[in-house]
Amino acid sequence: MHFLKGLSPRTVGIGAAVITVAIWTAFIVIARASAKGSLTPFDIALARIVGASLVLLPLGAWLVRRDRAIAGQPGGGASSFFGLSPLALRVTATCGLFGGFGYAVLAYAGFFYAPAAHASVLMPGSLPLWTTLLAALLLHTPITPARAIGLACIVVGDLLVGGASLLRAFEGGEVWKGDLLFMSAALSWSAYSVLARRHGLDAVRATAAITVFALFSYLPVYALLLAFGVLQSHLLTAPVGEVLFQVLFQGLGSVVISGITFVRMIQYFGPVRSTMITALVPGLSALGAVIFLGEPLYWNLMAGLVLVTVGILFGVRKTIAIKKEAPGADSTGTKA
Repeated sequence: MHFLKGLSPRTVGIGAAVITVAIWTAFIVIARASAKGSLTPFDIALARIVGASLVLLPLGAWLVRRDRAIAGQPGGGASSFFGLSPLALRVTATCGLFGGFGYAVLAYAGFFYAPAAHASVLMPGSLPLWTTLLAALLLHTPITPARAIGLACIVVGDLLVGGASLLRAFEGGEVWKGDLLFMSAALSWSAYSVLARRHGLDAVRATAAITVFALFSYLPVYALLLAFGVLQSHLLTAPVGEVLFQVLFQGLGSVVISGITFVRMIQYFGPVRSTMITALVPGLSALGAVIFLGEPLYWNLMAGLVLVTVGILFGVRKTIAIKKEAPGADSTGTKA
């Protein structure tokens, strides 16, 4: 990260936000395209965790060794999971439970029951709501009238984008289970984002830690469920190219790159404003589906995009104004 030292915090924050939104948008579009692929949702979750681990486990071990070699460094020597996580056990476990294991299992399990279109609305679309509530509870971040109005615009926009699919969610079958899992995945990721802010976690260390926890928790559970016949795996029969693509995109892209940029975005914008920015993902992913998957462009998509954008700009601009008036407040609105 030495090359970032010459950049201003604003440049790093905005760049991290752009990269995060781009990868999250691609994740939804690719998930839609992969719905009829060879791999099961739990195979893709494994590819995500293993792919990220190939990069982040060696990095985590290196960070631990470096910390131990630097005498007097704050937090130096703090590690867990056999020296692979550069964070203490409690922080690794709590953040990893929500940001690593929990999010991956809940999100990919949701794809087993509900179509990807539901995920594009319910996962990124509900992040601002969950994060606002959790930030108010854990960080004592006030829910200002301006932020409430911005959130209302985002919610209405998200409902316009995916309203048709949501109205059919409870007509029968098991689709409602997927919807519940998608919303639980959003809650899990929101909890991680607030915890990352609360503990002041470094982006690289946090991403390495949650990946270590995900590997040590998910892999044994996955193996046991396969052994007892609860799950079926297509990893050995799927095309090699498809497996490698999921390992690279889900692991390197969705975890390593976007995981680091997401925490960088939180460091600059705060958890609430960050998840308001990621509320662009439902509309952009729907627009990406129009361009890349040939899905029709309806009026509700355009109206939803406008409302979400207005809500984000309104909430962020008003928050900045409040911050300028109160120099002692951090980016979440609480006192530093």
